[in-house]
Amino acid sequence: MNQFYTAESVTEGHPDKLCDLIADSVLDDCLSHDALSRVACEVLATKGQIIVAGEITSLHEPQIPAIVRSVLRKVGYDPARYAIQCLIHKQSPDIAAGVDCSLEQRRGSPQDPVLRLGAGDQGVMVGYACSETPQMMPLPVVLAHRLAGCLTTARKSGMVRGLRPDGKAQVTVEYDEDGRPLRLDTVVLSAQHSPEKPADELFWELTDKVLAPALQALPPDEDTKILLNPSGRFVLGGPEADTGLTGRKLMVDSYGVFAPHGGGALSGKDPTKVDRSGAYMARYIAKNLVAAGLCSRCQVTLAYAIGKAEPVMVEVDTFGTGSICADDCLADAVRLVFGLTPSEIIAQLDLLTPRYTQTAAYGHFGKPELPWERTDQAKILRATVI
Repeated sequence: MNQFYTAESVTEGHPDKLCDLIADSVLDDCLSHDALSRVACEVLATKGQIIVAGEITSLHEPQIPAIVRSVLRKVGYDPARYAIQCLIHKQSPDIAAGVDCSLEQRRGSPQDPVLRLGAGDQGVMVGYACSETPQMMPLPVVLAHRLAGCLTTARKSGMVRGLRPDGKAQVTVEYDEDGRPLRLDTVVLSAQHSPEKPADELFWELTDKVLAPALQALPPDEDTKILLNPSGRFVLGGPEADTGLTGRKLMVDSYGVFAPHGGGALSGKDPTKVDRSGAYMARYIAKNLVAAGLCSRCQVTLAYAIGKAEPVMVEVDTFGTGSICADDCLADAVRLVFGLTPSEIIAQLDLLTPRYTQTAAYGHFGKPELPWERTDQAKILRATVI
């Protein structure tokens, strides 16, 4: 029996993504001046107001109002229309102590650099990879991000005039009985626009200049349902229409309905927060397992305790696609090949480099330029198992 899977994405001008962009821009600014900055930045955006709150401990003092105005300008909003509030204090000394000296070292383990840092929080992180696209991401997720990205490109380049920053995309793909993408069932695209833009002109331009290039991997057929601005008029958007918050688009950030989510947000957090670094490592592991030919679909789950360096759980689930050994054997191989303490993750994935603004919109996974998308451990993994 065929199944249908749906994924969504939003543009960088969506109020939640605007908040993620601001939070990660603050983080990047801190890391670019002090690589050991501790940052947990939260942002709220509503009509006429941007509120930046959280904990920052750094040798550098970020000029947050200037960062916010820069992001607003780049996304396409007028900074003059927003009052900016900053409610920032330093990281809790209790949390800092647990991160700076892990539970293992406090209990007398030998002084080992990989055990120095404890996890910045407790939590569960999930990574996922599959063989159905070159990005090793589910096809609906790839197509939804492409639609949202193409919509922004069409606006910023002037290819489609009259567009405004807010927008959302959603894609439903029909899969055959063997779990392979079969056809494009439904496409939903909502694009904020100026009041003067004629609806028929907008629909034609979106079809020709956004949908066509974005959906090349699986073009619509005669039965595909295409819904453009299904609510009708979409003039009022962004923070004026909908309050935005950091971390409110977790499934857009990750794998949609294809994998569970541990619940921890990603943006605005430095890599000692395993909500972020652990999620990147889980994706790195899952992608290398698929690239090694050990499975065609894979979910890796890591769990941490605050202040403890080593994970409290490492689990691999290949959904019955494992080709060589059982999933528990793959989990053992993962522990042998990958360093899973915060110090090891930060070093392996180069997480002190300020690149987090790149991740804030259109997904944290599937972008080849990011270090957790490498498959450089695939051969080692295969050799370990065989």
